[in-house]
Amino acid sequence: MKLLMVAVNTVKPASISVRLHVMYMHSASYRHRSGKKIMASHIVGYPRMGPKRELKFALESFWDKKSSAEELEKVAADLRASIWKQMADAGIKYIPGNTFSYYDQVLDTIALLGAVPPRYNWSGGEIGFDTYFSMARGNASVPAMEMTKWFDTNYHFIVPELGPDVKFSYASHKAVNEYKEAKALGVDTVPVLVGPFTFLSLSKPAKGVEKTFNKLSLLDKILPIYKEVIADLKAAGASWIQFDEPILVMDLESHQLQAFTKAYSELESSFSGLNVLIETYFADVPEEAFKAVTSLSGVSAIGFDLVRGAKTLDLIKGGFPAGKYLFAGVVDGRNIWANDLAASLTTLQALEGIVGKDKLVVSTSSSLLHTAVDLVNEPKLDKEIKSWLAFAAQKVVEVDALAKALSGAKDEAFFSANAAAQASRKSSPRVTNEAVQKAAAALRGSDHRRATNVSARLDAQQKKLNLPILPTTTIGSFPQTLELRRVRREYKAKKISEDGYVKAIKEEISKVVKLQEELDIDVLVHGEPERNDMVEYFGEQLSGFAFTANGWVQSYGSRCVKPPIIYGDVSRPNPMTVFWSSTAQSMTKRPMKGMLTGPVTILNWSFVRNDQPRFETCYQIALAIKDEVEDLEKAGINVIQIDEAALREGLPLRKAEHAFYLDWAVHSFRITNCGVQDTTQIHTHMCYSNFNDIIHSIIDMDADVITIENSRSDEKLLSVFREGVKYGAGIGPGVYDIHSPRIPSTEEIADRVNKMLAVLDTNILWVNPDCGLKTRKYAEVKPALQNMVAAAKQIRTQLASAK
Repeated sequence: MKLLMVAVNTVKPASISVRLHVMYMHSASYRHRSGKKIMASHIVGYPRMGPKRELKFALESFWDKKSSAEELEKVAADLRASIWKQMADAGIKYIPGNTFSYYDQVLDTIALLGAVPPRYNWSGGEIGFDTYFSMARGNASVPAMEMTKWFDTNYHFIVPELGPDVKFSYASHKAVNEYKEAKALGVDTVPVLVGPFTFLSLSKPAKGVEKTFNKLSLLDKILPIYKEVIADLKAAGASWIQFDEPILVMDLESHQLQAFTKAYSELESSFSGLNVLIETYFADVPEEAFKAVTSLSGVSAIGFDLVRGAKTLDLIKGGFPAGKYLFAGVVDGRNIWANDLAASLTTLQALEGIVGKDKLVVSTSSSLLHTAVDLVNEPKLDKEIKSWLAFAAQKVVEVDALAKALSGAKDEAFFSANAAAQASRKSSPRVTNEAVQKAAAALRGSDHRRATNVSARLDAQQKKLNLPILPTTTIGSFPQTLELRRVRREYKAKKISEDGYVKAIKEEISKVVKLQEELDIDVLVHGEPERNDMVEYFGEQLSGFAFTANGWVQSYGSRCVKPPIIYGDVSRPNPMTVFWSSTAQSMTKRPMKGMLTGPVTILNWSFVRNDQPRFETCYQIALAIKDEVEDLEKAGINVIQIDEAALREGLPLRKAEHAFYLDWAVHSFRITNCGVQDTTQIHTHMCYSNFNDIIHSIIDMDADVITIENSRSDEKLLSVFREGVKYGAGIGPGVYDIHSPRIPSTEEIADRVNKMLAVLDTNILWVNPDCGLKTRKYAEVKPALQNMVAAAKQIRTQLASAK
């Protein structure tokens, strides 16, 4: 078995597009050549895929057995070395280590603690690639672990499965190995660990103990392993350790905060001789959590998100403990807009007066994992828009520039260029469209509900569509083959003509339609062969959007997305999908779904302008999608799916802010389809989030049918219906996980459908996969869909004979 070890490689540091100041630092501060003492700087974390997605391609080659574990490890080691050197060359003092991952940092912590679910038959020892990737992706015999959204981001983490009988052990030495690897390259890193409190809080109880088990009761079992890791890191020479505890920004009860305090009090004896940083991010830290974390005696430093957590600034001003370091997250780790350096410097100067010059560290608001990697890879991006942006590499330079400016060694030219870019963005005529702003403002006078209730609409739709009970469908996309990607790539590069491109895409749609007819699927899709990404495809056809060539961001595992940049007011100049949907419908007599991405998902999966409220931008997108929905209906498309996969992930982390968000998000969805006829069936789709707490808002969306991820999350969705929630619209909880190569049997799918029928009426249940099939291979898709249809038919027969 190949172990999850790391190799030591010496590589040349990758370039950063903004000029670098080579300043290797060996103390909390150092002296600039001017003689001024420079403030310390810190990066919470850095993208791990590489500037050209090197890790993605290495992983997929390894999974396909086209390359060896050693070749994968070599790519990974080169990326790590490049990132560490990059930050060192940029002058960053506190460089994060152990933020690299082959899949996910929470999965890495599962491996660290040996918390492998029994179904993977792990026999102990150092966890290797086989066990690690089986937990992430499943294998031929067992499904993958559940995956869900990391707080309110589009990054997905593997959810730990824990119960009272879990036997923890120190089963992955990745953290200490990577520290030693960096040290051998001359870079002293700050090892980063997912904190014990966040790890347990984000886990789920194992099957059978869901309602009785207190996850935090496991603190006493995992803290000894954390102590072993700390001891190993200390022995290797680490002087700082960073514990990520983002759960502290959530609404926590007093017993949870007591458990947090107890955990770090227990670890305190291990901290002797170390500086310990507790890092929080993504929102304000509530006052009680602020008190808890700032009161820890064994903790040297605390990091706060001061971009999304502006209220935390008031708490700091109200009292920050003397002697502790404040890691001030003033450079946005979640978005791609250039920092307003002058404003950030003012904030830092105010903080310096509170905590003292030697105790203030300039930092990012969160890990830069959630941003694109480097603007240097965007030579074709519009120059004016490019001047408004900062990707991860540029944010590293911004942090360093602020640290120097705070010390009196301000780079006046750099700050002047930044101020000019800020002014350009505010005054640019390409940002504002008065007609769009007026139309969006007018929306607030109505709730935009369809005139007829959903049960009456479903009756009208059934008369027109004549579907069987338990109708089968898929979520939208079909496998994107290498040939298909080649065609799109060559068309974009103008190597093939528009006629040649249209011919190739029509041929692909025809294949997908015929396959679905052969499989006897009831409501078809065209497979989306013309689409690169479900958000980017639409953004490319809407005004107010800009696009990158290499602005990739990790979503999960090797899956990366390239979020569009919304820089201005949004409108739809021309129809976007009508031609392809009409073409597909002409190939079959069965209903063909028109496939759209909803306004909330386009918003949440883009880099959004930060110069107006998010809801205003969302209303603008909703109006553009509304135009498209109505054009599809006019073209004879009777079933239209408006995906809102990201509705849940945009939910604010604090409960007090939920109602406002859900009100405008649900309203935005209703705007898109409020004008269609009763006979037009509106579907929506959601995936990979916990929906139970927003089920009433989902109902309020008033869609005719919702398809929703269910199988990978152990059918948690069904529990809400068992608890008495009544749902009258059509619903299709996913019957199998498409993010795993595993092919479910007919019996397994039938068992899932029967569980659904125990809590849902027969006449509203649909049968479908969890999500789109874009990332799968046809060798997996065909048998899986065949088994899905067979299961639906089997249960239809059983239901008919039971009458």
